[in-house]
Amino acid sequence: MFIGIAGIIGAGKSTLAKGLADFLDYTAYNEPVKDNPYLVDFYADMNRWGAMMQIHLLFRRFEQHQQIVWNKRKGAVQDRTIYEDTIFARMLHDAGFIDQRDYETYTGHFNVMKRFLVYPDVLIYLRVSPKVSMQRIQNRGRASEGGITLEYMENLYNGYENFIQEMNHYTRVLTLDWNEYMEPDEVAKMLKEKTDEDREFLRDLK
Repeated sequence: MFIGIAGIIGAGKSTLAKGLADFLDYTAYNEPVKDNPYLVDFYADMNRWGAMMQIHLLFRRFEQHQQIVWNKRKGAVQDRTIYEDTIFARMLHDAGFIDQRDYETYTGHFNVMKRFLVYPDVLIYLRVSPKVSMQRIQNRGRASEGGITLEYMENLYNGYENFIQEMNHYTRVLTLDWNEYMEPDEVAKMLKEKTDEDREFLRDLK
């Protein structure tokens, strides 16, 4: 299966992606953060770097998505899917950090790429309150994330809630309360139950 892990910044996506991949003997695909040349500049000046940040992330996530789709030998667990990238771009546009011209360029690129995408078989949404995520961000102490505010996280949380409602129309969504962590084997069990339920439903339709 192709499993996507969705959630706001600091939710714990990377930790679960690795743990679940190890448990299932899948390949974990990490979000391209460490080698992102725009990240520090973006948090320091969102007005200047917002558009280029999103264009960069879009092509990196598309590249990773294609690697997952074409690797037929092993299942995949992806830390943040390309579809979630649109949440951040829309937020930055609505907040005035990306102007209309640049936003239309971004959405144009995404709409072309979307023709070559496939939805994950299951999208696991880690629902975490903005306050909890802020605490986790502070605990991990990444210098590039020093400019993140609670208001930004609250807007991001609302964006994710809307996004997950939409994704329910396109793929299986497993929503987990992630204010408290769960072990990968527990998540794997819930994942199996979710997919088994859907298979039974499809058989009943036939």
